[in-house]
Amino acid sequence: MSAGSDDGMSRRLALIAGNGSLPSQIAEALEKSGRDFRLVAIRGEADEETRRRASTELGWGEIGRLYRFLKQTGCQDVLLIGGVSKRPDFTSILGDFGTLKRLPSIIRALAGGDDSLLTKVIRLFEVEGYRVVGIKDVAPQLLAASGVMGRVQPNKWDWRDVELALTATRKLGELDIGQAAIAVGGRVVALEGAEGTDAMLERCAELKRTGRVRAKGKAGVLVKSAKPNQDLRVDLPTVGPKTIELAQSAGLAGIAVEAHGALIAEREETLRTADAAGLFLIGINPLDAARATDE
Repeated sequence: MSAGSDDGMSRRLALIAGNGSLPSQIAEALEKSGRDFRLVAIRGEADEETRRRASTELGWGEIGRLYRFLKQTGCQDVLLIGGVSKRPDFTSILGDFGTLKRLPSIIRALAGGDDSLLTKVIRLFEVEGYRVVGIKDVAPQLLAASGVMGRVQPNKWDWRDVELALTATRKLGELDIGQAAIAVGGRVVALEGAEGTDAMLERCAELKRTGRVRAKGKAGVLVKSAKPNQDLRVDLPTVGPKTIELAQSAGLAGIAVEAHGALIAEREETLRTADAAGLFLIGINPLDAARATDE
C-alpha cells in the first residue's frame, strides 16, 4: 500500500524523542487515538518519563542500530519530536557498522546548503524509504484552535497590536530570522532572534521596568507564526505554561499564535495559567487581525 493510499493510521509510527515533556504528551495522544507506534528515546536527551515509555534508547551515533530497529519493528512513518540540547557524541559510531556504512551519505546530507539541520535529518530518513510526518498528521488536537482558547477576550486595541506584530513576524520569516514579535500600544517593541522567544519576553519585561516601553496595566501582544516555507513537521511554533508566565512578567495582555500551525504544549495547564493570569490566548487565521481592527 502506498504512503498516500490510506489515512496513515494503519502504518506503524516511530516516535523519535528528544528532551522536554512533549514526547510523552504525543505518546499519550497516540495511545488515545489507537495509533500503533514505537517510542525511541535519544540517550542523554529524553527525560525519565519518556525513557520509561520507550521501546529502545539509542545514542546519536547509532544510526545503523536505529534503522535496524525500525525495520525489525515494521515502522514506516517517523515523527521527530522534542528538543536537542547536547552536542552529539559520535563515539558510538565505532561500534555501529550500519552508521559507518552510511557515513559518506550522512556527511553529504548534513554538510553544505542552506537548509536547517532538521530538514537535512528528514532527508536521511526519506532516503531510506521512511515517511516523515508532523504533529498535524498524528495528533492535530494538540495544535492551536482558531479563535479564543481561554476565558479572556482581546479588545480592539489588542487586535491592533496583533495585526502589527503579525506583520512583523512575516517580515522576520522572510529573512529567516525568527518566529515571534511583540507589539505594545501600536508599536513593535521586540523581535525574536537567535535567543528565542523566552529571552525575547525577558528582554521586553526589562524594557518595561526601565521605562523604555511605557504602558498602563496589561498591554501588548506576543505573536508567534511559522516562517514562509517552514517545515512544520519538525519546527512548529510552540507556546506553553512558561510562555504564559513570561508574558505575564512582561505585562502583556495576551498571546496570539497561528491557528492549526502552532503547538500548545501542556494544553490544559497552559490555558489554566493564561486564565489565572488574565491573559488571552488566541489562534488567528491570516485575515483575522485585519478584520478585527476594521470593526
